[in-house]
Amino acid sequence: MENGTLMAAAQWFLRVALAAGFLSAVADRFGLWGPAGAPNVAWGTWQAFIDYVAKLNWFAPPASIPILAWTSTVAEVILAIGLLIGWQLRWFALAAGLLLLSFAITMTFALGVKAPLDSSVFAAAGSAFLLAASSGKA
Repeated sequence: MENGTLMAAAQWFLRVALAAGFLSAVADRFGLWGPAGAPNVAWGTWQAFIDYVAKLNWFAPPASIPILAWTSTVAEVILAIGLLIGWQLRWFALAAGLLLLSFAITMTFALGVKAPLDSSVFAAAGSAFLLAASSGKA
């Protein structure tokens, strides 16, 4: 396999994997993967997700928590679509990396470094930044 072909395949796989991760998390918070408490379900309800956002953003005013939850949800959907379409890929990948890095940092301060490491959030952020760097001109 040529290096160019391998790079294109790796970028495609990474775009799909990052988008699937974002969309899976969104589906989870709306109960599409099952109810709260079911195996492999992180939240299962919007309220459980709001509670998690509040836990991670303990420093934020309580009134801002629903705004943060909706903002992250909308951002994840938009970034997933952008990654799948591939339009302005460098910018969508960079934004995905920044969003994931912000998740990793808040998880680290709220839960300790093990939580984002176990969830591979730092690895996903690094992957998004690598995708941005390898995606050609801005």
